[in-house]
Amino acid sequence: MNQHPPKNYLIESILVTIFCCMPLGIVGIIFAAQVNAKFEAGDYDGALKASKEAKKWMAWGLISSVVIGLFYLISIFLFGGSAFMGNYWQL
Repeated sequence: MNQHPPKNYLIESILVTIFCCMPLGIVGIIFAAQVNAKFEAGDYDGALKASKEAKKWMAWGLISSVVIGLFYLISIFLFGGSAFMGNYWQL
């Protein structure tokens, strides 16, 4: 077989799982683990599909954590942290 295996996004998915969004990162890890196994079994199309799925779930995990983080920072800025530090009702 002359083809190279598709990128599996395993490291990226693990980092997203640890630092960003665990549920979406775990799904990315599952698909990333399938890439090399399918390629070695001769299923290049299946490996390519698993690679695209791993990339999609890894990206969604990263994007969702950035959006949630920005929402959190904006909320802290707008409310001065009072809603998040237990002082909301003491205004």
